[in-house]
Amino acid sequence: MKWKKFKIKTKTEAEDIIISTLYDIGLEGAQIEDNVPLTALEKEQMFVDILPQPAPDDGTAYLSFFVEETEDGKLLKNGEETDEEAILLEVKAELALLRSFCDIGEGSIAVDETEDIDWINNWKQYFKQFYVDDILIVPSWEEVKEEDKDKMILHIDPGTAFGTGMHETTQLVIRQLKKYVTTDTELLDVGTGSGILGIIALKLGAKHVLGTDLDPCAIPAVAENKEANEIADEAFDMMIGNIIDDKEVQDAAGYGKYDIVAANILADVLVPLTPVIVNQMKTGAYYITSGILNVKEEVVVQAVKNAGLTLVEVTRQGEWVSVTARKDF
Repeated sequence: MKWKKFKIKTKTEAEDIIISTLYDIGLEGAQIEDNVPLTALEKEQMFVDILPQPAPDDGTAYLSFFVEETEDGKLLKNGEETDEEAILLEVKAELALLRSFCDIGEGSIAVDETEDIDWINNWKQYFKQFYVDDILIVPSWEEVKEEDKDKMILHIDPGTAFGTGMHETTQLVIRQLKKYVTTDTELLDVGTGSGILGIIALKLGAKHVLGTDLDPCAIPAVAENKEANEIADEAFDMMIGNIIDDKEVQDAAGYGKYDIVAANILADVLVPLTPVIVNQMKTGAYYITSGILNVKEEVVVQAVKNAGLTLVEVTRQGEWVSVTARKDF
């Protein structure tokens, strides 16, 4: 599928009104490029520990809109055929109208054609089956080889929003789960994403998993991966919300209930999470954390100790760290 790309140079303060205006004429979905610093909330919801340093914000923004192109060179907008010239005239007219009452900056439009790529599925070519020790992780679109059918197999489709299990941080948690999961384990997976950790825990024999996440996309992602792995629906429950500061989420999760809490998230999120999550843990429960760059190791270790937990083990893979602790009170 080919797409025609219309890229508008504007100002950051005009992003929303331009996107809304062009949505009204059938140009839906915008790619935004600017150097506006992330807010504290945005950083909290991102699964990265160190962000690249952007260029200084000079107020410039680029908005790109994509229109499907047919084989004969026609463009499709709202299901109707049009052409590049007609869209340009329409966009220029809307920008001129906006310019009469707000500052949209330069307002120039560049047109380009994207490659013939299936954007939604193209990333799949880079995700192949792989082992984490003796656990074989297989993407849902690949067949299991005959010689691998006697292995512990996890079928995973992360979609476009979540991880695959290939990252070192996920692998570190998987290895800890193998040590501590029993047939009686109630597990709380904070920031569950695709559900990979919870599903592996169940395959290792855990009794029940509750996953929490900030992103509503986690619910269908987990549901699909449960089905792909033949996990009973009642064995893995999901909840959307921030367990750090949302009392309703904390109450719904329950107190003194979990044998293991897994949290593969940011070091900067683990710090406020730790003193809260001890309330969900049973006496003797394990707290398995990851997503920690080695430069943040001591920060998380100190947070664990400050919460009254006993440090059990620190494991490492590459530049990443997992901190495991136990609740002895």
